[in-house]
Amino acid sequence: MSTAIPQAILENLTNVTMPRHVLQAEPQQMLEVEGYRIPVYTSGALVIGSGAAGLRAAVELKRRKMDVLVATQTLFWGTSACSGSDKQTLHTASTSYRGDNFTALAGAIGAGGAMDADTAYVEAVGSVEAFIGLKSIGLPLPEDRYGAVLRYQTDHDEVGRATSCGPRTSRLMVKVLAEEAVLLGVPFVDHATAVRLLTEGEGEQRRVAGVLAIVKGAKAPDNPWGLCLLRSATVVLAAGGPGELFRDSVYPKRCFGSLGLALEAGIATVNLTEHQFGIGTRRDDFPWNLSGTYVQSMPYIYSVDAQGEEHNFLARYYRTTRELASNIFRKGYQWPIHASRMLDFGSSLVDLAIYNESQAGRTIYMDFNRNPLPVPGDEPFAIGNLDEDVYNYLRNNEACLEMPIDRLRRMNPLAIELYKHHGHDLAAQPLPFNVNHQHMNGGIAVDTWGHSSLSGCYAIGEAAGTHGVTRPGGAALNAGQVFGLRCAKHIAAAGYSAPSSPFVEEAATLLRQFQRDSSHPQALHIEEVRAEIQQRMSERAGFVCDAAQVPAAVAAARQLNQRIAEHGIALEHPNQAAFSCQWRQMALASEALLVALETYIARGGGSRGARMLCSAQGDVAPQTREGELTAFRFLSENPAHREEQLQVRWQNGEFTVEAKPLRPLGDLSTIFFEKNWPDYLTGRIYQESR
Repeated sequence: MSTAIPQAILENLTNVTMPRHVLQAEPQQMLEVEGYRIPVYTSGALVIGSGAAGLRAAVELKRRKMDVLVATQTLFWGTSACSGSDKQTLHTASTSYRGDNFTALAGAIGAGGAMDADTAYVEAVGSVEAFIGLKSIGLPLPEDRYGAVLRYQTDHDEVGRATSCGPRTSRLMVKVLAEEAVLLGVPFVDHATAVRLLTEGEGEQRRVAGVLAIVKGAKAPDNPWGLCLLRSATVVLAAGGPGELFRDSVYPKRCFGSLGLALEAGIATVNLTEHQFGIGTRRDDFPWNLSGTYVQSMPYIYSVDAQGEEHNFLARYYRTTRELASNIFRKGYQWPIHASRMLDFGSSLVDLAIYNESQAGRTIYMDFNRNPLPVPGDEPFAIGNLDEDVYNYLRNNEACLEMPIDRLRRMNPLAIELYKHHGHDLAAQPLPFNVNHQHMNGGIAVDTWGHSSLSGCYAIGEAAGTHGVTRPGGAALNAGQVFGLRCAKHIAAAGYSAPSSPFVEEAATLLRQFQRDSSHPQALHIEEVRAEIQQRMSERAGFVCDAAQVPAAVAAARQLNQRIAEHGIALEHPNQAAFSCQWRQMALASEALLVALETYIARGGGSRGARMLCSAQGDVAPQTREGELTAFRFLSENPAHREEQLQVRWQNGEFTVEAKPLRPLGDLSTIFFEKNWPDYLTGRIYQESR
């Protein structure tokens, strides 16, 4: 940046503090269940999670005079508040001098396939209202002197619709939404883990009626596990994605999400095979996505073996120094791994090379004090010898400087400040990193209002399966805001009636499970369940996936769930009750994902998005400077599968998988003001979502 930024500004955008005081909800009554006293909370709308999506829903519900309650595992914590990248992206309709086209934006959002066309359009149109709402409550999105928001290009974005507040964009979103929630008087139940969805009715009349939750503050001699009943006419699942599924993960620890919770209740899920993998700091250190300017500064990437020897391993993969450095740069806006980009010496060959080094037991580093070393026999790195798109980007941002740290400091000093805040000075020492799981595109199936297959139950943010195979960077933050707003509108208009059941038997059943798991001699230990799930998912369902080994992984996951059903998960202390339930749900989610993957492969599915399906029958293989990588021969994508989604449900003790065609977008040319205004005035627009 040509203008020096004062240190105080850098610190304010990096060290983002949250409100300290919120309105604490109080239980309205106590329920007697087999000698235990269970606190009961009642609300008209219950939001599970206090990230950016959940808080948006809570704020919008409160603005619509709804009796809303937020239950959260940890207040203002989780993926939204604790994750990000170099300049974490919010992807919305462009408000720069060229404006935007909503149908074009919808096409870009769903370009990878397996995304409902109506959902893509809703996210495109809704991005404007969601975006303005954030700006109006103080989100510091950068503007030029004319008031236009500054934009840049991100992954799967050919136009440049991205904007950012820096590395902490989503945390800043949480902050301003949390402050708004406090201002509006939204009540919270903190340290609350939803462990069981409650329902009333049967068949088409079945609807959500609240949750059973473990609440830390409710623990007492007559309630040692802290079990609480949260009765509500509607539930919004906004607890994020299943971050604990994979061992190699950039998610903060203890991010379990709502997927397993929804599966237990028989709610339909979609696109469980679709994920995003990319490079990031290791989870045991400071988990962070290393996209954007971290790699656009083109640091030297190398590995170190057990003997301490350094390896310039990328030089074995790319043909020239120029090609090597340019593809490191492209990881900035092509950060999600894509199988097709492993071909023709593309940018995802970087990720495959890192994977191979990691499999060899080597540690991978970025060094911002060294430029990429040359490919043997080729010229040294030079700023003037880069691919045209790379050089022009650096020149336009006045970053044609000598060293990576200088280029990074010029383009994004906040990226340096962030790691310094977490004890790592990029200007002084190399940064260890690896390839890891970064986002789940699939999740709970919802309509264009965020409504799931269970009446009254909504899913938003990463809990919802609104994304297709690919998505532009920052589209997830936008989707969470759009659906947080839309589900609030729908709930306020629908007029759900309050649940009538006291749920004594449901609470008693869960209490008996806790008692059994506290004493069963063959109960599985939480740590062994965690290790088994995460190892299997990372090694059998990661971005490099051997198609032939998936059926065995499904069988092993099924056996684990059978053992859990028979013996339980050990509760060595009452404090483990929530974790025990969450790992039961992770085991179920793991099997669901693997079943979906097995079905996808059996139906002739090929490599797409972030997963390469390796097979001896593969029709393509990545090429390197040293020859073909025959061990990574993979199956090409079947384009027909772009037009459908695999829907997975847990019913009667087994998973069912059904291929469903994508929902189309209606004919927009038939919508006119006078004709369609009555539908808005009468609320009919809320009845036409399915």
